Amino acid sequence: MVRWFTVFMLLVIAGMATSLAFAFKAAWIIAVPLVFFAVLGVYDVVQKRHSILRNYPVLGHARFLLEHIRPEIQQYFIEANTEGKPFDREVRDLVYDRAKGNHGEEPFGTKRDVTAVGYEFVAHSLRAKPKPDGGAPRVRVGGPHCTKPYDIALLNVSAMSFGSLSGNAIQALNGGAALGGFAHDTGEGSISKHHTRFGGDLIMEVASGYFGCRTEDGHFDPDRFAERATLDQVKAINIKLSQGAKPGLGGLLPGSKVNAEVAEARGVPIGQTVISPPAHNAFDSPLGLIDFIQQLRELSGGKPVGFKLCIGSRREFLAICKAMIETGNGPDFIIVDGSEGGTGAGPVEFEDNVGMPLTEGLMFVHNSLVGCGLRENVKIGVSGKVATGIDIVKRICQGADFTLAARAMMFAVGCIQAQTCHTNTCPVGVATQDPWRSRALVVEDKRHRVHQFQEKTVNSAMQIVASMGLDSFDQLNPRKLFRRVDPQVTKTYYDLFEWLEPDQLLSDVPEHWRRDWKAASPKTFDPV
Repeated sequence: MVRWFTVFMLLVIAGMATSLAFAFKAAWIIAVPLVFFAVLGVYDVVQKRHSILRNYPVLGHARFLLEHIRPEIQQYFIEANTEGKPFDREVRDLVYDRAKGNHGEEPFGTKRDVTAVGYEFVAHSLRAKPKPDGGAPRVRVGGPHCTKPYDIALLNVSAMSFGSLSGNAIQALNGGAALGGFAHDTGEGSISKHHTRFGGDLIMEVASGYFGCRTEDGHFDPDRFAERATLDQVKAINIKLSQGAKPGLGGLLPGSKVNAEVAEARGVPIGQTVISPPAHNAFDSPLGLIDFIQQLRELSGGKPVGFKLCIGSRREFLAICKAMIETGNGPDFIIVDGSEGGTGAGPVEFEDNVGMPLTEGLMFVHNSLVGCGLRENVKIGVSGKVATGIDIVKRICQGADFTLAARAMMFAVGCIQAQTCHTNTCPVGVATQDPWRSRALVVEDKRHRVHQFQEKTVNSAMQIVASMGLDSFDQLNPRKLFRRVDPQVTKTYYDLFEWLEPDQLLSDVPEHWRRDWKAASPKTFDPV
């Protein structure tokens, strides 16, 4: 009864406003808004979708408006500089600063709580050294079966596909890679014309959808792969087994983003939603993966081939290690992703609860390769929230050889962490296929920012290593990295975690490794 009385009164108001407008011409200024809100109020009362609007017509919209802008209010006005997630304001400002060519200094001391459990730091030396002159060090990637090894930079562009990112963003990233001599992972969307404009080094990613090297029914096409993998610009091949944002799920690109350029790069129909299977169909066992790696190595002309994964089952990775031992073959590199997520949008439950976090995953992969006597021939890269020089140093202390960054590189080309990557409405033209939005990203400006960010971040890492009294990154180890475990106690990573000796898994398997090691078989991903 109350509802219909409300409708009646709103209609009366609309009628009176209209009559007033006809009687007095100037009254239209007041009448039009009154009529609009009266009609909106009638609609709100009779609609059945939103309970709030049925009880509070017109005014109820204020609630939805505030809810819509809540993330922006939180980010810009409420949260402290060190509180934001997934990257806080201090880190984002540092990336922006370095991308613009500045050094990234802060006055008045740290804002971090150095007594908080989990706080990490490295120890400087009273015999600190000046940062070495010359270029940044590089890491040689290429095992005994690789005939065209590649010297990769300490910090590179992590996997982000054209389709997920705009053409202008891809051009800026690759243009920066060309200026700085670092690598740019194509992501699973394959190589597009935007990747080739500036000629920066590429790591060609091969995912379960085999985009850019697929048959019409979604299987691997060796001829199409070889056509792209043998390009001089392609320096390495990366097989994506899983990724941090959604481990255990395939990728999804909405049909609205699959324009003619995306379709050409991926080898799929225009406007069709593209779904990657959760697992590869080119192999179904650890031994099959090793065979696939060798096939890609031969088809690419001897270039380094590796794989990327977020660690889930320890046993499955140990099964791959056993396959490497049995065949005497294997990847030239492994890129470890963390379950913390990345640029790819994924279900909240997966981002929050599925997969192993990067620190644990990295140390497990490093220890597994050491324990199997394989570490010397396999380089380890890490991709997960690498944005500063200390991030590079920490990851190398934990077992990595080189790093890759995705979100930090997005900041360098203008990302403001609006977190609308999956909606095609990115406000700064980074993660969208909307031509009007992507035009905001000026390639010539942003490619220099990508270069400057990478260069200054690596220089910062070099300066930190020199301050520790070390001559090179090779001298970093778990003893150099400290973590606070309670307000009064700090311990090194060497003391906190177990570190295997070379070949230890082949002779004296530690107790808490035995179950997984025994259940791992090179012939199957299933437990035995």
